[in-house]
Amino acid sequence: MSTGPGKRPRSSMSPTLVFGPDGGLRLVIGSPGGTNIISYVAKTIVTVLDWGMDVQSAIALPHVINRNRKATELERDTAAVALRAPLEALGHRIKIRRFTSGLQGIEVLPGRLVGGADPRREGVVMGD
Repeated sequence: MSTGPGKRPRSSMSPTLVFGPDGGLRLVIGSPGGTNIISYVAKTIVTVLDWGMDVQSAIALPHVINRNRKATELERDTAAVALRAPLEALGHRIKIRRFTSGLQGIEVLPGRLVGGADPRREGVVMGD
């Protein structure tokens, strides 16, 4: 990859550590996926911290992505496609597509760690 003025990164890597108000580690999350990585990671953080979902459920949620482009992208064969008509009514151009995120996460809870692996790829969570 060449670097220099006006160049864009080829990846949006964002391995993320989230710390709680007490300064303790709360969530570890990351994903492959090029320019979609930031959306994948942000969705998972919001659903765990703000909506109270467990990390596995948050990772498995359908993707809805708009990166300030011409189309809002909805994940094919998921409940996200039900948003098509309401979003089009608001003026969005919609693209239905497959996403190949590979989110992996660890939620830090009192006395235990809870893992999550993206069902869209081959990852699994194992523990004792």
